[in-house]
Amino acid sequence: MTEPPPFTVETAFPIRYAETDAMGIVHHASYIVYFEEGRSAYTRARGRSYAEMETDGYFLAVTEVKARYKKSMRYGQTVMVRCWLAEMKSRTLKFAYELVDADSGEVCVTGETSHICITKDGAVSRFPAGWLT
Repeated sequence: MTEPPPFTVETAFPIRYAETDAMGIVHHASYIVYFEEGRSAYTRARGRSYAEMETDGYFLAVTEVKARYKKSMRYGQTVMVRCWLAEMKSRTLKFAYELVDADSGEVCVTGETSHICITKDGAVSRFPAGWLT
């Protein structure tokens, strides 16, 4: 028996000129910003925004970022960010991403970010009850 696919959130937006280099190709650092947009959309879809988590005194500190660049994206394309929760433990979690050309459906970038839950004073904490579940 196979496991059902994870809850996945998709969000799409046009690639802005400021995110590209002189050749109109998306700068590698911009893809990490796209991951963040995917995370934000994911948390909103789960019923709580990241801003609400911060108001409650909890923060997600990034501990690791991985990106695999398969094909360049360019100014004028529409990027669709697919994001899902790949792993969640009591104090850490990992998001996974696909950055897709919205017109062709081609996956251009894949990645993961790992996070740890901390409080305002930087102490490692368990996630608040019910968060992202």
